[in-house]
Amino acid sequence: MDNSSQIELVLSSELDEEGGVTHHFHPLHSSRYNPRSLRNICFMITAVVFLFGFGFLVGYLAHPKTDRVTPSGTISSDDDDDDKRATVQKELVLDWSNLTALLKASLTTSSIENTLSQFSNDSHEAGSPGDEELGKKLVAKFRDYNMNPWTDEHFIKVPERPPTGSNRVTFRGAEFKESGYLAYSETGAVNGSVLYGYYGREEDFKTLKDLNINLKGRIVLLRAGIISFAEKVANAASVDVSAVLIYPDPADYTFDEGTDLFGHVHLGCGDPYTPAFPSFNNTQFPPAKSSGLPAIPAQTIRASTAAAIMKGMGGRDPPRGWGDGGLRGVTYKLGNESDLVTVEVNNVLTEKKIHNVFGVIRGFEDPDHYVVIGAQRDAWGPGYAKSTVGTSLLLELARAISEVVSKGGFKPRRSIVFVSWSAGEYGAVGATEWLESYRSSLSMRAFSYINLDGVVTGTTFKASASPLMYDLIQSTLKEVSSPTDSSRSLYSQAAESNWEAAVIEPMKFSDTAYPFLAFSGIPSVSLRFSADKQYPYFGTVSDTRANLDSKTSRNLPALIKTAGEVAGQMALRLVHDHLLRLNVEKYTTVIRSTVALINRDITGLKSAGRIPNTFSTEWLMSALGSYSRAANQLTNSIRNSDLTNSEQCRIINDRIMGVERDFLSFYACPRESPFRHIVLGSGSHTLEGLRSHIAAIKAGSSSTDTDLLRNQLALASWTIHSCANALAGNVWDVGIEI
Repeated sequence: MDNSSQIELVLSSELDEEGGVTHHFHPLHSSRYNPRSLRNICFMITAVVFLFGFGFLVGYLAHPKTDRVTPSGTISSDDDDDDKRATVQKELVLDWSNLTALLKASLTTSSIENTLSQFSNDSHEAGSPGDEELGKKLVAKFRDYNMNPWTDEHFIKVPERPPTGSNRVTFRGAEFKESGYLAYSETGAVNGSVLYGYYGREEDFKTLKDLNINLKGRIVLLRAGIISFAEKVANAASVDVSAVLIYPDPADYTFDEGTDLFGHVHLGCGDPYTPAFPSFNNTQFPPAKSSGLPAIPAQTIRASTAAAIMKGMGGRDPPRGWGDGGLRGVTYKLGNESDLVTVEVNNVLTEKKIHNVFGVIRGFEDPDHYVVIGAQRDAWGPGYAKSTVGTSLLLELARAISEVVSKGGFKPRRSIVFVSWSAGEYGAVGATEWLESYRSSLSMRAFSYINLDGVVTGTTFKASASPLMYDLIQSTLKEVSSPTDSSRSLYSQAAESNWEAAVIEPMKFSDTAYPFLAFSGIPSVSLRFSADKQYPYFGTVSDTRANLDSKTSRNLPALIKTAGEVAGQMALRLVHDHLLRLNVEKYTTVIRSTVALINRDITGLKSAGRIPNTFSTEWLMSALGSYSRAANQLTNSIRNSDLTNSEQCRIINDRIMGVERDFLSFYACPRESPFRHIVLGSGSHTLEGLRSHIAAIKAGSSSTDTDLLRNQLALASWTIHSCANALAGNVWDVGIEI
């Protein structure tokens, strides 16, 4: 509530108390109408009102009300009239410690257990009746919390398992019918010699090439894990294999050997048949496909099927470490040219209608700026760790923060949007379609995304995030207690070593937050309690409460509560403070380390005579310097700014919000290279793409194309320069040194 509204409330209160000044004067109903008396009465009323108003004005000027914002963001008043302003002050005075205490008190393990039981569902694939039922429950809950819920619907194309028959694998006359499947695989039947390719990483295929093994036309058998299904298939396609089989090796997965695996192989996000544009029902586009769709069949097989195939494989022994699998009775071999396999994929492309569900807690100063908190709702099977926990925590945070606002009196400066996504199992489809639908407005208004998918699969806290959010993560961990030892903070556990090394992990391509960060340029974070090894039950019908309990020492509700405190406090900090808690100087360190490696490699190529000595990275170094100075200048401006000036804060916040967005290369086509972020994205336009090109030249696997290398350097340099210019402020504030 602003100052003027407070004054209006107080004046109305005082006038009510001074009712004797004006009440019971009804001259038109007097038994004896006297005009002179009436004039005297009017004169007296006017005089009293004038004297009262003059006295109030003098008192106001002599003792101005000095509402002020303290460094912690609380609002206080020097006015002595406490009784008359009690209600107003109750709504306004809420410092950070009070706010976090209210959040922690509202998040309880009993309430979390109750929500988990309500949103546990064994069948809720995207677009299914079970998915819709959960969506309706969410709408009802958001409505109960006065969050004005709404939904958006998208019509997406997804491959489903064959309605009749099945996908099949045939080896030496034995046919194996597989119930699992990989969405977006190419369909058809392929014959070829089977080849064991370990995990299907780039280095694994390079190892096979170094052994002079022919890869062209082979059907590669790969172990699940370490990288996504999509990355495995893309790596395999790049070396001209004809098909891919993926199985869960018992050395990595502890479930039954007859368990099916489900997933997708789209090397991208969103509906691949509407690349870079939204899949609304009323839009008409010519047929299109994402560049990330594979051109070869891919199929998951059970561990028992893999064992039957590998028992019959011959050939040479695999490289060191490749034979450490757990298939029973199997001696791991690479395979002979005579070990023929047939793979038949009969998936059917269908259209599904999906719904995303939204609720909002509106801000009071900048309601058009918002942090988004989201979680996936769908799953292949029970999806307890994959979606049930995240959806339940999303609801618990919505309820708790709503109570902090409605009962605790907190007035967030900015808005918080809570979202339940559908079709997450197909590659963040629901989330990406929303990002594509509102790209222009979101880039200017959504300043952070907090992801709750897979939020608890173990007991060790980890995070993947934009560098802008590192300081916020660090400060939050210092304030949240360990779920197993309330006397220690999460930060103290991590700070036994370098906290960033202990907590921060690279954001994976398969992370739901990745399209927010690398596609839309929104600072994002994924929070989780995880184990040293990957959670083995994702993408299976074994993702149940019982199996999750076994991986969390049966401490699941406490872990969810702690994760909720971390996510909730981060969100509250982002809407509580005058300035966004995003540190633009963090990118200086990240870019500097990559630029140093590029400069080193370029120097090595020049020394080896692979590129001309005139080739220079000076402009890239200059771009780094420009960004460093611009970030430092903004930090100094913040130190010297009046944080009680809301307009000045908004201007600074707009500059902070633009950083992530300005790292999106405007030279890359969103349809062909959707992850345009030059620091954290993927493609030849990125700094890592530049490094990969240099490494390929160095290794001799790519011919030296100096013009292409210069072009990559120039475009990356200018993107960083442009970001620095925008960060510096108005065009007249951009000095020559920037």
